[in-house]
Amino acid sequence: MKSKNLIFSLLLVAMSLGTAWAIRGQFGHEHGAAWAGALGSLSVLLVSKRKDWLAKALYATLAGALGWGLGGIMSYGLVVGYGRADDFGNTLYGLEMLLVIGGLYGFMGGGFFGLALSDTKKNPIKWAPLIVEMALGGILFYYFLINQYGWKVNPPRSEVWAVCLGVAVALTWNLIRNKNYVALRVAIFSSLGAGFGFAFGNFLQVLGSVSEIHFNFWNVMEYSLGFFGGIGLAYGTLTAEWEPEEQENSVGKKQWFHLLMLVLIIPYIMWQQNFEWERIQSTYVKLLATDDQSVYNLVIYGSLILTLVMGIYWVAKFRKTVAFSFEEVRKFFFGHWLLYILLSYIVTGAIISTYRIEQYLYLINFFIILLLINRANGEFKPAPFSYVKVFKVFGAIILFISLLAFILIQTHGELKGSHKRFGEEPAVKDSIAK
Repeated sequence: MKSKNLIFSLLLVAMSLGTAWAIRGQFGHEHGAAWAGALGSLSVLLVSKRKDWLAKALYATLAGALGWGLGGIMSYGLVVGYGRADDFGNTLYGLEMLLVIGGLYGFMGGGFFGLALSDTKKNPIKWAPLIVEMALGGILFYYFLINQYGWKVNPPRSEVWAVCLGVAVALTWNLIRNKNYVALRVAIFSSLGAGFGFAFGNFLQVLGSVSEIHFNFWNVMEYSLGFFGGIGLAYGTLTAEWEPEEQENSVGKKQWFHLLMLVLIIPYIMWQQNFEWERIQSTYVKLLATDDQSVYNLVIYGSLILTLVMGIYWVAKFRKTVAFSFEEVRKFFFGHWLLYILLSYIVTGAIISTYRIEQYLYLINFFIILLLINRANGEFKPAPFSYVKVFKVFGAIILFISLLAFILIQTHGELKGSHKRFGEEPAVKDSIAK
């Protein structure tokens, strides 16, 4: 049994990434996943308290953000619908495919993050050839699996999961070839956690729908992916045997590019893709019972100004910083997270109405982490790694998911938003969007 300190750290990261991923539900796609991945990565850095990791915080955070964000290109709306089917085969298929999709999220997010942490002056990471390998892997896997063999997960939706699979395989081969087993360890445990979390979250979402309780159970599913993905990310990091701390920052320069990406580029893309006129109008006209265009302009451009002001603030604050301290990373983590919450409140209208009660649970999680993060003592508990044990854990997850599928079909008949990959499509039309 691992120490209480380790478990405490795991839970802090789990709550951080879980909440961030639930917020991501309002924004979706690559930009939303990248922002959530950044917050999860920052939480690991804070609980680890390694000075050399904190020094290159933005570099490691951007790597984690891009890894988790890459999975945002995958479509899973129909796959979630398979989990709502009324027969065992389709339900099991839906949960298992969510295991795969969630696993790809976690593998790329954890793998990129682990790579950045293992990047030292003694053993620098060669990103350029790795990116080429991953790009080729994605192209080849998509071509053969989808175009040639027709192995489609959720037709007629996008099958870009095959691209992510190719990227993950290329990343795995690169890590093995370069004997970067610590990064591979982080990737594997993140994959197991996020994959299980997505499948288990769909189980909870379906049970929530059956219960007819007025709550956003789709958000529960998203929280589950992030929560268990966070446990995997933190466990893989805190139980690995890393090289001793470096005396100097391995990045060796101001992390300007990483800062701009995290506080301006990704947030701006997210604003541009989500604060659209039609969406804001359809949301606020119901809450205010008026069709005042000035209100919509205030919401749209006010959120843009808020995003840009916060981004410019961080750029001004860290413009001379080369190596970050714990306190600087801590302030950035909570400030960047709070902006994410505020934008979620604005885009959903929760800032003026309580109709989305799950939105206020974000702040509860936020303040819990705010109060407890300093208590994490940065304890590492190196544990032996065995591929045999990993396959046993994976097998146990498959069996558990099979049990969940069996339980689900006992709880309901045909549900709204359900789909069948095999057999006849139910009469109820799809109401689930990615």
